Order: sequence, then C-alpha cells, then structure tokens
Amino acid sequence: MKVVIVGAGSVGSSIARELLAHKHEILLIDLKPEVIGRSGLRGAHWLVGDACELSTLQDAKLEDADVVVSATGDDKVNLVVSLLAKTEFGVGRTVGRVNNPKNDWMFNDSWGVDVAVNTPQLMTALVEEAVEIGDLVRLLTLQTGVSSLVEFTVPHDSHAIGLTVGSIDWPEDSTLVAILRDQAPITPSRDDVIDGGDELFFVTTIAAEEQLRELLSPGSGESQEQPPGPDEIQAAAQAESLEGDGFEG
Repeated sequence: MKVVIVGAGSVGSSIARELLAHKHEILLIDLKPEVIGRSGLRGAHWLVGDACELSTLQDAKLEDADVVVSATGDDKVNLVVSLLAKTEFGVGRTVGRVNNPKNDWMFNDSWGVDVAVNTPQLMTALVEEAVEIGDLVRLLTLQTGVSSLVEFTVPHDSHAIGLTVGSIDWPEDSTLVAILRDQAPITPSRDDVIDGGDELFFVTTIAAEEQLRELLSPGSGESQEQPPGPDEIQAAAQAESLEGDGFEG
C-alpha cells in the first residue's frame, strides 16, 4: 500500500515508522528539508515542498496513493490537503489530524476527510475506556461522522452474562466486530457466550449508539422474563405432587 504523509513532525514521523515496519510504501512531504536528516526513517521517500500547492502534489503523484494522511500541526493545511487529494487526485482514503478540537466539525466529507483523528478526543476516549465499566465509550469516529467504533466492558453483574451473541437483539445499525477476553481477541460468532469483563467492540452509526447503550445498560434486562430458580422449581414440584395425591387447595 502506498501512503503519502504530509507533515514530518513527531506525529507524521511516528505514523511513517509504524507503516514502514508493516512494509508499506511511504512518501513524506514537508516544507523543511532538515527534517529528513533528523527523522531516522529508513526506507521512506521524501519530497520537500508545500503540500497546499497543486504542483507539489502532482510531483508526489498523489493519484497513485492509496491513502493520504494530513498530519501537520496546522488544521488549515490538513483540510486543504485532504480536499485536494479527494477532488483533484481521487484518492480513495484520506485521514486528517485535528489539532484544535473546535475545528473538528469541519473535518468531514465537505473537506474531503474520510477519517478525522482528534488526538485530545481519542485520549479522552482511551481514559474513559480504562475506567468506565458498564458504559459505552466511543473510540473513533468513522466515515465522515456517520459511524463510530465503540467499546463496552461487560460488568460482572450484567444481565448479558450467559447469553449467546446470536440470542441478543442488537440494534439494526450496530455490528459486534470483536470480543477482547483475557487480552486475547475473539472473532464473535452466534454461539459465543458473553462473560463478565469481556470488552465488546462495535461498529455502529452514531444515531444507534444510544440504542446500544440502553440495550447494554445494567437495568435493561430487569424487565425481561427470567427463568425460574431452583427454589421455584422445587416449590412447583411439591405443589404438583400434592395435587396428584388429592390434596387440592
């Protein structure tokens, strides 16, 4: 996969380093030639220039890129690059870094952004994911704000424990994509049984998040008919035995 990364600062370089480790073809674009020497990125290709200039992107042969990542520290640059990548070069996927959370609303398909990465928001989500057991946590917004990746940690007193994935009536626009149990990922099937402490990961529309939250909340299963317990079964058996012996009330 060919990935073009605009901005070779700490964020862009870190992304490039990870992608190079996974054997992807990387081209970095930056205004400052000195970043090439200090980046320590072996195997990456470089282009020095202004990525907001159409000629620079043409030199980069952006039309051949599978993904364009706008990772500069300037939201205006990231928006312009994403827009040009989409409208002028037809890049299939764009990822835009959001530096100022107040600008998050602009990082959508109107500006050619497929995925907006809001670092403060993502860090907040990771903190919440670590401490919020029993509540739905949004980890990432996907597809220009329409869908999201969310996580739910099953409390040990949850009504969902013991139920199979296939027996739960999930919201129409929500899909369970993974279960993390004892640090091991599981691809969910209809027969998998939910256990306390499981981390459930869903891809869902943002509109359906509340339905998912209501379904998984601790109180949502209280009104459902529960199977009889051992004491109730024993009492019913004794009553049936008395009736059979002619001792009707």
